[in-house]
Amino acid sequence: MKTKMLLVILLTMLLTLTGCSTTAPVHDISDTTVRSVDGERPGAEQMERAIRTAGITLGWQMEEIEPGLIEARLEQRESVAVVEIPYATGQYSIRYKNSSNLNYADGKIARDYNHWIKSLDDQIRARLSAL
Repeated sequence: MKTKMLLVILLTMLLTLTGCSTTAPVHDISDTTVRSVDGERPGAEQMERAIRTAGITLGWQMEEIEPGLIEARLEQRESVAVVEIPYATGQYSIRYKNSSNLNYADGKIARDYNHWIKSLDDQIRARLSAL
């Protein structure tokens, strides 16, 4: 009886610990194709404006590194995330570049990062779909 109880306790602890992981695989957004309301693919200028506006709305610092490439930086408390957003007519990606205080190691990162990327992606899509 004690063995069964000990086994149940150990199994419960193991399940609890695996569910409490604070890191997850880095989520990049790759080659997302978008169309405006009228079915057209937005031009590069429209893409740049929508991406920049979406990021600024969410508190990201947006800097155009070169035509077709924006670097976005988000500072939240002590954490910093930096991503590259390459874009072209009707297409963009969001790729991890660098971070601090987000426990990045071996392709995994703090879960907050993936939430920020999802929010950024959702906001970009919303801006582009309104064109």
